[in-house]
Amino acid sequence: MQELMKKRAIELLADGTCDRVLGWEKGDFAYDQTPALFHTAEELRASFVYNGFSAANLSKYLVKECRAGGKIAVFLKPCDTYSFNQLLAEHRIKREMIYVIGVACDGKADVEKLKDAGIDGITDIREEGECYVVSTIYGDKTVKKAEALAERCLNCKSRKHMAYDELIGESGEVVPNSGRFDMVEQLEAMTPDERYEFWRGELSRCIRCNACRNVCPACTCEQCIFDNPKSGVAQKAAVNSFEENMFHIIRAFHVAGRCTDCGECSRVCPEHIPLHLLNRKFIKDVNSFYGEYQAGEDPAARPPLGRYEKNDIEPGEAGGNRA
Repeated sequence: MQELMKKRAIELLADGTCDRVLGWEKGDFAYDQTPALFHTAEELRASFVYNGFSAANLSKYLVKECRAGGKIAVFLKPCDTYSFNQLLAEHRIKREMIYVIGVACDGKADVEKLKDAGIDGITDIREEGECYVVSTIYGDKTVKKAEALAERCLNCKSRKHMAYDELIGESGEVVPNSGRFDMVEQLEAMTPDERYEFWRGELSRCIRCNACRNVCPACTCEQCIFDNPKSGVAQKAAVNSFEENMFHIIRAFHVAGRCTDCGECSRVCPEHIPLHLLNRKFIKDVNSFYGEYQAGEDPAARPPLGRYEKNDIEPGEAGGNRA
């Protein structure tokens, strides 16, 4: 797959379809594949990589690239295309400036699962069939790919590309009953005190690095409220539990009805806070209160929170409970 993608990218540059390519390159570690911009065939041959650790959703990087002019080719996995469509719906990117190459995806790995399995000192990782062969300073270890799948891939909502100009590999289908709301239901079943303690335990680890906000395709404001120097909370660590809660709850409210559940917020969190659960709670509630809706499925669809219907749920109502 990697060589086929690289070959196609070089062809698109050569025939003038695009003047740059957005993809992935190897980072500082074998499992750290980072977003990268390629302008030449030489750069692609030297650095382009696509494997089980090319997890980053590239759609948000298109916001900046569309401002730079020209035409960009971008590789998007099925889940990434939902974010792409949502950015189109919000007029944050320009479709005519982007050439979308949809790439098949069987799920991406979470290196933390390798580390939790006792694999330390990783120096290299290679794919062999259905396994990862992990080279470490202590020797090689083999792990089945299925055992290293990221949570968002275990509960993948869709293997179907929602937008593309061409495909490499096959586009799959939407996954019904993926189980992505199972943990949300467990949290809903807790008492308010239990739920509060769960989130206090998680959010208390936040160091306000802003990685979740910076990577989120739904966070594209010109200036974030949390960067406002008059706010009193700009660019600083939280000093109490209120500030810890406020940042994440306000951010979750800001993306409500727009979050495509790409899981990037949890993926990049250095403290491994399951931030996606906040967003999934909102997604589940939107489905319950307004009918089934998936952000990014159709860029022309009007979002439930952006329209008014006579039978809309009244403020404060939540199945008889005030949440």
